[in-house]
Amino acid sequence: MQTMSIPTCVVVKGADSFQSKQGLQNFAGISAETAGSCGLCMHLVTIPPGGRARAHLHEDHETAVYVISGDVDMWFGEHLEQHLVCRAGEFAYIPANMPHVPANAHPTEPCVAVLARTDPREQESVVVRPDLEALLPPQG
Repeated sequence: MQTMSIPTCVVVKGADSFQSKQGLQNFAGISAETAGSCGLCMHLVTIPPGGRARAHLHEDHETAVYVISGDVDMWFGEHLEQHLVCRAGEFAYIPANMPHVPANAHPTEPCVAVLARTDPREQESVVVRPDLEALLPPQG
């Protein structure tokens, strides 16, 4: 006989971190792995001064970003031809399947943001796009 688990409320301490496929340091938050989430993932990401993620997309999943400190420059679009800046206190939305690259242009200050995605798995829907890397400005 199979036992079904019943979802319950949990607290996840943000002390554990991991290196994402995108190349950034993430602090474990709410996900299927940490809390048994069935429909969302939320964690904290730090982009170091002059750092950026690898070009990527989240297959079939939307992403919302809230910038706590610093600024995020983001290139997006099929050929990373579009650009926006999201500053501390602002939200950004990334549609499912949208190639994008978040970056921190500041030379000395890290950028910290909360990310929420409709994929409950930490890294399952991430598709790294190395073919787009040559379209980006040089790092740092």
